[in-house]
Amino acid sequence: MKRLSTTLIVCALLAACNPATSMPPDSPTNNQTPGPELPPIYAPRAGDEKLSRGGVFIDSADILTMESYPLQFAVLLKGNLPTPCHELRLVYNKPDSQNRINLEVYSVSDPNAICAQVLQSFEQNVYLGSYPSGHYTVLVNGEQLGEFDSSGLLQ
Repeated sequence: MKRLSTTLIVCALLAACNPATSMPPDSPTNNQTPGPELPPIYAPRAGDEKLSRGGVFIDSADILTMESYPLQFAVLLKGNLPTPCHELRLVYNKPDSQNRINLEVYSVSDPNAICAQVLQSFEQNVYLGSYPSGHYTVLVNGEQLGEFDSSGLLQ
């Protein structure tokens, strides 16, 4: 009996240590076309038009290639919001006619809120998905981040 309870405790501890996935649960599968699949907390919301739009300070941004077939891509963004009262927003669309993927990263805040003037750090994976065969350029707020080649096989 003691051995069984020890085994159950060890299993529970191992399960608790399992890292959570950083992709939203409704991310596109390999058979879907790429598009904006953002965690709801960072996607633009109704009511944002009443908030002040501000910038963000991006410290680093990297294109990640996931080892899958077909290849899948994401962008890891690390940076700071101007204050803890600012909320992060991310917008991106399917590639344009020149295979450019532009991520728009900004913040919104209540213009009447009183807030401490201290930077609020953030780190966010932006899942881009899989793309048809081709060469793609990723831009963040209009500035080139990098490029990648996709082997495709999307239908």
